[in-house]
Amino acid sequence: MNPFSSSTRLRDMIRSIRACKTAAEERGVVRKECADIRASINENDPHDRHRNLAKLMFIHMLGYPTHFGQMECLKLIASPGFPEKRIGYLGLMLLLDERQEVLMLVTNSLKQDLNHTNQYVVGLALCALGNICSAEMARDLAPEVERLIQFRDPNIRKKAALCSTRIVRKVPDLAENFINAASSLLKEKHHGVLITGVQLCYELCTINDEALEFFRKKCTEGLIKTLRDITNSAYQPEYDVAGITDPFLHIRLLKLLRVLGHGDADASDLMTDILAQVATKTESNKNAGNAVLYECVETIMAIEDTSSLRVLAINILGRFLSNRDNNIRYVALNMLMKAIAFDDQAVQRHRVTILECVKDPDASIRKRALELVSLLVNENNVKQLTKELIDYLEISDEDFKEDLSAKICSIVEKFSPEKIWYIDQMLKVLSEAGKFVKDDVWHALIVVISNASELHGYTVRALYKAVLTYSEQETLVRVAIWCIGEYGDLLVNNVGMLGIEDPITVTECDAVDVVEDAITRHNSDMTTKAMALVALLKLSSRCPSISERIKDVILKQKGSLLLEMQQRAIEFNSIVERHKNIRWSSLVERMPVLDEATFNVRRAGSLPASVSTMAKPSVSIPNGVAAAPLVDLLDLDSDDILAAPSSSSGADFLQDLLGVDLGSSSAQSGATPTPKAGTDLLLDILSIGTPSPAQNSTSAIDLLSTADMNNNSSTALDTLSSSAPPHIATTASAGGMFDLLDGLSPSPSKEATNGPAYPPIVAYESSSLKIEFTFSKPTGNPQTTNVEATFINISPNTFTDFVFQAAVPKFLQLHLDPASSNALPANGGKVTQNLRVTNSQHGKKSLVMRMRIGYKVNGKDVLEEGQINNFPRGL
Repeated sequence: MNPFSSSTRLRDMIRSIRACKTAAEERGVVRKECADIRASINENDPHDRHRNLAKLMFIHMLGYPTHFGQMECLKLIASPGFPEKRIGYLGLMLLLDERQEVLMLVTNSLKQDLNHTNQYVVGLALCALGNICSAEMARDLAPEVERLIQFRDPNIRKKAALCSTRIVRKVPDLAENFINAASSLLKEKHHGVLITGVQLCYELCTINDEALEFFRKKCTEGLIKTLRDITNSAYQPEYDVAGITDPFLHIRLLKLLRVLGHGDADASDLMTDILAQVATKTESNKNAGNAVLYECVETIMAIEDTSSLRVLAINILGRFLSNRDNNIRYVALNMLMKAIAFDDQAVQRHRVTILECVKDPDASIRKRALELVSLLVNENNVKQLTKELIDYLEISDEDFKEDLSAKICSIVEKFSPEKIWYIDQMLKVLSEAGKFVKDDVWHALIVVISNASELHGYTVRALYKAVLTYSEQETLVRVAIWCIGEYGDLLVNNVGMLGIEDPITVTECDAVDVVEDAITRHNSDMTTKAMALVALLKLSSRCPSISERIKDVILKQKGSLLLEMQQRAIEFNSIVERHKNIRWSSLVERMPVLDEATFNVRRAGSLPASVSTMAKPSVSIPNGVAAAPLVDLLDLDSDDILAAPSSSSGADFLQDLLGVDLGSSSAQSGATPTPKAGTDLLLDILSIGTPSPAQNSTSAIDLLSTADMNNNSSTALDTLSSSAPPHIATTASAGGMFDLLDGLSPSPSKEATNGPAYPPIVAYESSSLKIEFTFSKPTGNPQTTNVEATFINISPNTFTDFVFQAAVPKFLQLHLDPASSNALPANGGKVTQNLRVTNSQHGKKSLVMRMRIGYKVNGKDVLEEGQINNFPRGL
């Protein structure tokens, strides 16, 4: 006999598959077996049908396709014998689901079997219906299932109740048909029937409001009595689980009581005593008891206000936190987070235990406990809780420090009682986890420091001591060098000493050592080095005796690989070396006090973006550094820019920027300063000298020439200057200094702004609507295309509720602005809408767009769709 013929027994096939040593060998066995089963199905042999289906179910569980055997299930279900029906229904539940269209063919067989005289056949039909029932089958078979809830055999009643639960989930409209039948099940003595009845009532209450009111009035007292009997019952071996009588029924009853008591004071009062009894009598040394206690706590928290019960429930959760099982501790923390809203004081009593959970080895418990601690913090306990968290921050795992430091910073910012305490705690966080702190945190710290004028000396000394010990913390170093640059003189002279401080001796060289170390450390990033350069420039003013050393440090950065650092090093060196007569108090004076309220609003994202994001894209600089326009760098609001007169000269702007008074000499002589004055000043600052009139046309080029350049390079630049076109001379003198500021050059011409011109297109046209597209491109961004869409109504009817939608492939990004109107007047009425398309495959793939337009004509919805493929090339 062929070992893989269709007559092979199931156990032989399983043995053959398990004997396979490779996946390929297993697939070969399965293919042969499936081929034999197909041949047997084609022969329509009824004797091997049940064996074939049994083998198909095993093959299905191995993950191989078995759809060709679905009809065999239906044939077996239609068979008169119980063994065939049993294997048929088992195959139906395994091989099919409610989405299969074949399932509709079995509805009639199910109906016949639900009315069968054999209760075991009825049980098979109920099991299958409860597992794969669809909405259509539920509507057809609901009356039979409702009738079977009153069947004489408890096993059938139990299965009918579970099947009814599936039916009301699929078709909530049928819920009212099962209310009376479900209420009758609550009087059952058989625990199996009772638990299914309770589950059915729970589903009805969550789905149907009428059912909820019915069970509240008719069944609440009966459910309480049932729960009391189970709680106080003697030992019953058939229901006992770890000393708890039927904990599954306990839990189902508590869930149903929770739904009935929520929002109803009378029902809540009725169940108060039994809930207290369950909470006090249930043992918590086994999982079964803990499960019942947890559901009891959930129910207490959900029903109407019973303060004494809630304290009892929170104490149970406190005991859970001391349990060795991680799952129990986790669910307790989850529940305590909800309990805070009801009784904060009761949760505060378990604060010590919760803090211990923050140190738990399990990561999920640590994070949940940390969230709970942040909810427990208030003005009274903020210092104690913050101290505990910072102490743990020192020894916590690296992967947890980011979450922990972020939560500590949030707590300190929200509940800080005074600025000195805020600064102290933030310094501790930066010292222990500075590399994990986000930028907005240390920005906020600098804002607070600038507003605390009486603490400037204390802060810069504390930062100096901290950075000597924790120099590897990048964020701490940034804040420290910013403060040393601003308040270095207070550090050196011990100004503003507080009583809590120990006096320290810091020389000017010591202060420069810290900044130099930050700028020369190999792992310092661009931001830290740039801040260190600015700090050195400011220290050269505050500590004139070490200006030579500062100049040497700055000079070393002329060879930096970063172009921005090279440029700033040259400029700062020129200022330090040649222009000591500049009023230092104006050029490198202390930063003005930063507006704390404005910063907090901006940090929350409530203020509009800076004007630079609307006016001009950021300027790209080599070496991977992105420099924002000067307006953004100076942090000016759009209102400030708009308020400035359009005729402001470069000299006025430079005067405001550098704090140099350009108008004193002109005021004395009664003359109006010209733009040339600003250019002369900037050239003077950079030690270039006053240009002659012949050189004005190339001041932007001459600005690059400094005294450090050799004669040959100067000659080359002069030659280039003399060959410049004459027409540039009229604008270069006014615009030269703006070129140095990188982003404030005179406005380019219209052609330069809009880029190359693209012809407009008719994107879509129908009998009633026409769409035209016009295109433009922003300067310096060839990937982006601005599209103005014009919608023209060419019909005699007015369009209302007009909506334009568009979709693009993944290599495109599309942004749509709101349309100018949602109504299109008849006979040529127009609506415009702006689109912005970014093509990541610019030059390789053309634009393509699918669009959909919806509107109403005389109250009727109209939908038009189309695809746009005729975009001009090069977009």
